[in-house]
Amino acid sequence: MKIGQADERALLEGMVDIQRDEINAILEDLDDEEARRGLVPSLTTPLALVKHATFVEKVWFHARVAGVSRKAIGLPDTVDESFLPDPEDTVESVRAAHRAACERSREVAAGRELDEQFEWHGNSVTLRFIYAHMIQELARHAGHGDILVEQIRAGR
Repeated sequence: MKIGQADERALLEGMVDIQRDEINAILEDLDDEEARRGLVPSLTTPLALVKHATFVEKVWFHARVAGVSRKAIGLPDTVDESFLPDPEDTVESVRAAHRAACERSREVAAGRELDEQFEWHGNSVTLRFIYAHMIQELARHAGHGDILVEQIRAGR
């Protein structure tokens, strides 16, 4: 079935998956030095964007939806920390970790109803909201990545 003709669930899952693929593709054709290159004053680098997207998957699906504590998952305490690559991180290791987090997120969400509710800062949000939030968050960061990669490739 084409995504434009899908039911609501398939549409939301499909759109999130498109953005997940766009995030992972940020690191395609970059070497480890290029992926760590800082071109803006923030912590944002191509590698950092994919690491942060992995963090976002784990916060929303692994912790919030699955109910596993952030500590048990090994999540950093702050969003800023989620952008910091470890010295041993490579393009391939970060891409693999992102793909694994996305796969786990799919497993966690499978079989749950779009109207199922989850706690978020003292409020309730539905799985539908989480999908919509993920689409916009990942799309924004994919766009950031596109610009950074364009600058890196122009400087080669």
